[in-house]
Amino acid sequence: LTPPKLCAGTAVSATITAMSKLTTETYVQGVLAGDRVMLARAITLVESNAPHHFEQAQAVLQQLLPHTGNAIRVGITGVPGAGKSTLIETLGLKLTQMGHKVAVLAVDPTSAISGGSILGDKTRMEQLTREEKAFVRPSPTGGVLGGVARKTRESLLVCEAAGYDVILVETVGTGQSEITVRSMVDFFLLLLVPGAGDELQGIKKGVVEIADAILINKADGENKIRAEAARTEYNRALHYLTPATKGWRTRAYTGSALDGTGIDKIWELIESFREKTAASGALQTRREAQMAAWLHTVIEEQLKRAFYEDTAVQAALPELETAVRQGTLPPTAAALKLLQIHQK
Repeated sequence: LTPPKLCAGTAVSATITAMSKLTTETYVQGVLAGDRVMLARAITLVESNAPHHFEQAQAVLQQLLPHTGNAIRVGITGVPGAGKSTLIETLGLKLTQMGHKVAVLAVDPTSAISGGSILGDKTRMEQLTREEKAFVRPSPTGGVLGGVARKTRESLLVCEAAGYDVILVETVGTGQSEITVRSMVDFFLLLLVPGAGDELQGIKKGVVEIADAILINKADGENKIRAEAARTEYNRALHYLTPATKGWRTRAYTGSALDGTGIDKIWELIESFREKTAASGALQTRREAQMAAWLHTVIEEQLKRAFYEDTAVQAALPELETAVRQGTLPPTAAALKLLQIHQK
């Protein structure tokens, strides 16, 4: 008899069942030993929405925390078609050849709705995925961006504990994801393509302001001249902007992820950034501020969840919402009533 084929849901269920049998100590020791299978399972635990997994995940993270913080955390964003995946793969392969251990994570707020990059990242970075010193993890599904962000932050810590010394976090999708990734990395790289203005590229001025470097990618062949012109233009504009990191001047560079030109320069830049900010204390200050902000974000998320899961609130909400819609009750008064119901 041939065994029945497992559908994706069955495979996930099997993984969850296997996870339920693992002790906190097994996860911790496996991750610290650099066991890739255990690393993947620990991240699956961290990403799980099941309440009993949440508690164990926090226990695992608490034990791993003293072993984190030794990696350089790099965020990479850019417009669709800017070549992020090619850049990450080219840079990742270069770094593994130099002896680094590289982890690639993604923040994709759309993944909950569309299935997002569940398979996308791995199929786009085939060579890097096969590399022994690299770990490529597709974006977690988490509904709201906040949920995805928490899971990515915690996955980042697990990867650091497993000995990965370079963490690359890619933004997928647009909107708030750039700000979210900026809030969890040390260095933020913005990828643009030559020959298109800000408006055409869909890049908001705010994204340029949070970048530590801009790379005009695809600066090869006929694009070289246009890329140089774009670099000059951006450097002129950057001169008037407040740097994203104290004591560091943001500049634009040209390169090609396809043929590898300029990629060495980007890595030298990241190393120089780490050296300078570590010496000045700016790196430590940023990380401490990020952890404190993360604490408050989680408090807000948990309070919001507790509020909407309250059965008394659920019972009162429809009537009060109708009153607000019809203009018979101010929104603030309705909100305060609901909060009073929740606090009883």
